[in-house]
Amino acid sequence: MNLNWSPEIYTKAYRFAMEAHDGQLFPGTELPYIMHLSFVSMEVMAALALEPDRDGNLAVQCALLHDVIEDTAVTYQNVKDAFGTAVADGVLALTKDTTLPKAAQMADSLRRIQEQPHEIWLVKLADRITNLAEPPHYWTREKKERYQQEAIQIHAALHDASLYLSQRLLSKVQNYPSYY
Repeated sequence: MNLNWSPEIYTKAYRFAMEAHDGQLFPGTELPYIMHLSFVSMEVMAALALEPDRDGNLAVQCALLHDVIEDTAVTYQNVKDAFGTAVADGVLALTKDTTLPKAAQMADSLRRIQEQPHEIWLVKLADRITNLAEPPHYWTREKKERYQQEAIQIHAALHDASLYLSQRLLSKVQNYPSYY
């Protein structure tokens, strides 16, 4: 089997993400945050195996780095210096603009993702698939319902990027009410 991504490039991005997110936990768990990034990259790599015409290196790097600008002290320039403009632009598109009202952030993020190559779309689909696991115990029903509605919005905007991830996301959305 031919991989369309390099294990060396994956390892470099994994190490960078692990160091950037050091000490962070995945919300509502005792899991180190790198586990979330591993799950997202696993979803992306599964899609890449079925859809080999993609730039796998771009996709796996962005999967591992997608939260570094949003959740750590890492800047766009840091990502650009370490991984290049395409990866930095992808990570920036996947980063919420917290200067906007919360209600406008998802639509803005999806618009910026849609301006990127489909590999970046894969990351957002994979991120939401991963995030539709059992929610933190302290989330209210209303928050869970909003989160599910956001997933539907993400699917509507990005489903064309990957049949595999599109179907995975729809399945997660349909099963999510079991957590209400």
